[in-house]
Amino acid sequence: MKLNELRDNAGARKGRMRVGRGIGSGKGKTAGRGQKGAKARSGVSVNGFEGGQMPLHMRIPKRGFNNIFAKDFAEANLGLIQKAIDSGKLDVNAVIDHAALKAAGLARGGKDGVRLLGKGDFSAKAKFAVDGVSAGARAAVEAAGGSVELPAAQPSEHEKKTARREANKAAK
Repeated sequence: MKLNELRDNAGARKGRMRVGRGIGSGKGKTAGRGQKGAKARSGVSVNGFEGGQMPLHMRIPKRGFNNIFAKDFAEANLGLIQKAIDSGKLDVNAVIDHAALKAAGLARGGKDGVRLLGKGDFSAKAKFAVDGVSAGARAAVEAAGGSVELPAAQPSEHEKKTARREANKAAK
């Protein structure tokens, strides 16, 4: 057998049915769609339609709230950071930031940065540069002799507009 002779077994692949090709084909005239009605037409939009009864997706109660303005932080617990420091994945002498935690495999995702949480024991004297920190995590890091540095708060668009308006009033 040669490569150019390779093929499926006879009948392994069935061709598609060509509809609307004459009465003798068995799928002529209505092309298997029956007669008239919305389902016989193209562009049917009856998915989820239950004959006028309230559809299931509307009967089921909705729960919770999805805040579209919520920040997306990668969460890193102090206990796991201590393990990474002990195993040599993190350098205590360098500043531990989002990039370092990501490289050590401790911070997944987090498009808005990393947030430090206080779960676990922490004893290393380390300097952190993170975007958020819980009160317990800050206390644990400072008790071990380390420090936590947060970015400076940026003014909101409303605050910027107000400041510009005040500056324009003062200029007049």
